[in-house]
Amino acid sequence: MAELLKPPLFQLGHVVSTPGALTLFEDLKEKDENLTMRHYMTRHQSGDWGDLSQEDKNSNYWSLKNDERIFSAYETPAGKFWLITERDRSATTYLLPSEY
Repeated sequence: MAELLKPPLFQLGHVVSTPGALTLFEDLKEKDENLTMRHYMTRHQSGDWGDLSQEDKNSNYWSLKNDERIFSAYETPAGKFWLITERDRSATTYLLPSEY
């Protein structure tokens, strides 16, 4: 079944990744080839911020309106990673919590 695409809520800027996140996605590819960096980028940009508390999700909605940082956290079969879009929307970074 095709995934319904929602329009993007914000610009990502330059998309970059830490070495640890790149390794996580290499491991993830072996477990599920559909769980790509693009898959999670689309979720992040469309307002599906993953495994966050309702308070953190509400903070992201506030951040959308007030040009602040957008934060997502995803638990995958290969481990947990974060996606952070800077407040000026100049960059979005994939990283592991241990790399913050």
